[in-house]
Amino acid sequence: MSPDYLAALLIGLLGSSHCLVMCGGIASALQLSVPAERRHSGYTYPLLLSAGRLTTYSLFGALVGYFGLTAMQLAGASMLWLRLLAGVLLVAMALYIARLWFGLTQLERLGQKLWQRVQPYTKALLPLDSATKAYRYGLLWGFLPCGLVYSTLSWSLASGSPWHGALLMLSFGLGTLPAILAVGGAAQLLRQLKSALWFRYSTAAILAIYGIYTIWLALQRLVF
Repeated sequence: MSPDYLAALLIGLLGSSHCLVMCGGIASALQLSVPAERRHSGYTYPLLLSAGRLTTYSLFGALVGYFGLTAMQLAGASMLWLRLLAGVLLVAMALYIARLWFGLTQLERLGQKLWQRVQPYTKALLPLDSATKAYRYGLLWGFLPCGLVYSTLSWSLASGSPWHGALLMLSFGLGTLPAILAVGGAAQLLRQLKSALWFRYSTAAILAIYGIYTIWLALQRLVF
């Protein structure tokens, strides 16, 4: 696995404590909206919801990746500038995960107006009485404003290709799955692990080191 994809997976996994606040209640409410006669399907509907959400994330990643690539080509600028931006964003996300800086959450305001336009369409899909409805609801759920999602999208913008941008967002989305799908004791254990200082700081440090390394490589090629 590319180090970038692994880093995106870690960001989703470790940053999903924010997802539990933003999306945990939604996920629980959606599971309750599944008719009682269909709840025997276990994780089928929650997985379909998340599959839809991850599809939207991946499409957004491909779109901004293409935009970033096209913009740099039109400007005649080196792709190394995008790599430099990617390193800076990695460091910013490491600080967020370490809970040392929460500036990234301000990005959520950017998506509020878009979500206000999308949200009415979600109501038409309730109750979730079919697999198709569950997946389609997940597609719309992917528009929910989230600073961490937007930060990773910014990283996808700096990825240099639609394919790379889509895979970054897919990796991030897969990292959020444990927090969204975990229930009961498993969810409590996950929260305790993410709250442990040693775990949070050590993983944030790994991301920060990779971000600084990315910055160094880009600067080295731009300057020398």
